[in-house]
Amino acid sequence: MATAPVTALLVISPGRSNWVLLALFTGLAIAALLWGLERYRTTFSRTELGVSVLVAVGLLVIAFAPGLIQTAGQFVNIEDRFLVQIVANIAFVGLILYLVAAVSSNRGTIDELTCGVTAQQAPDPPATGEETLYAVIPAYNEEDSIGGVLEELPDRVEGHAVTPVVVSDGSQDRTTQVARGYDAIVVEHPVNQGQGGSLKTGFQIALRHGADIVVTMDADGQHPADQLSELVAPVADDRADYVLGSRYRGEDESGNSMARQSGIFVFTWLINRLAKTDISDCTNGYRAIRGNRLRELTLVESRFSAPELIIEARKNGLRIQEVPITIREREAGETKKPKLGYAYGLMRTILVTWIR
Repeated sequence: MATAPVTALLVISPGRSNWVLLALFTGLAIAALLWGLERYRTTFSRTELGVSVLVAVGLLVIAFAPGLIQTAGQFVNIEDRFLVQIVANIAFVGLILYLVAAVSSNRGTIDELTCGVTAQQAPDPPATGEETLYAVIPAYNEEDSIGGVLEELPDRVEGHAVTPVVVSDGSQDRTTQVARGYDAIVVEHPVNQGQGGSLKTGFQIALRHGADIVVTMDADGQHPADQLSELVAPVADDRADYVLGSRYRGEDESGNSMARQSGIFVFTWLINRLAKTDISDCTNGYRAIRGNRLRELTLVESRFSAPELIIEARKNGLRIQEVPITIREREAGETKKPKLGYAYGLMRTILVTWIR
């Protein structure tokens, strides 16, 4: 003898009250859905989006088809008072969603503060009046290879004085100590921030120092310093603002598996379709960017920064060019790329950067 208390929410009194409650639940559902989409657009959180969709659907069912809830309750023999509890739980889930978003926002703020405070460690360079090139090198536990990378760097490239910037990303070995044995700016994250976080710290240093060109390269020795000139020349000659190295137009000696190479082709194809680019190697970290255009890029990604940089460059009208380069095998150690979730991370970054 169920009495449909959920339905009673909409028929407490006949007439206008019914429409008021209907509009209220509909408005709350739309608000929950829009909030979830906004969180998805900025953080690509599947949890927040999924919960917001469930909350919105639940509210819409209450508003337009309360009989479904009553029927479901009768089918599983749930009393009406428990149906009211279900409705209350929907609101409770909404509160949990809010807390998840708050935690995510706080984590992003902490990451930004970490990068900013670390960038402040860098000493101010002497004023020379020369055109400058800053080579930003993220490094995580690369004590065996960082010295060789810094040793290979030339003093000048295409008329620009070269300044290496090593960002040790919470390394637990002697990466920082080895790097400080060379003529380089060396800073250290107190905790690991990911390659994207390290690049943001290095970019802050380069921009604060007025770098004309910013180059990024890996600390594992895979990017040959003797090819810097080919990478930098299009920017120095004002033919491009963003130059990306491509192992597939050059030589790939990295020893990547067929599965990884296939993944790179798929994600490169997707970026080319979404961003209307014409590149062949979307995960390559060997790149050159015009310093005064770097400020225009919105960079929030901590782990999978390569596709974010490409799409942001395209969205902001930077002239993109790709040049052949060689990717060598790692000099020492093992890859820091995650074995699980790497493909998902790239897909997430591509879509969220394109959407926002």
